[in-house]
Amino acid sequence: MAEKKQVPLRLNEKLYNAIAAWAEDDFRSVNGQIEYLLTECVKQRKKDGKYVSTNLDEPPELDIK
Repeated sequence: MAEKKQVPLRLNEKLYNAIAAWAEDDFRSVNGQIEYLLTECVKQRKKDGKYVSTNLDEPPELDIK
C-alpha cells in the first residue's frame, strides 16, 4: 500500500463547518471527506481534461447559515 502524505491545510471556519457536516452525513471523518472530494475532482479532471471550475483561484462564496 502506498504511503500517504501529510499536508497542512488551512480552511476558513465556514468551509470547515460545511465539510464537517457533509462528512458526518456521509459517515466519514473530515480528513476522509476532503480526501474523497479531492479524489473525485482528480477523476473528473482526468475524464474531461478540464478543471472542475474555471475560477479555481477564487475563494468560494458559501451561503452557510
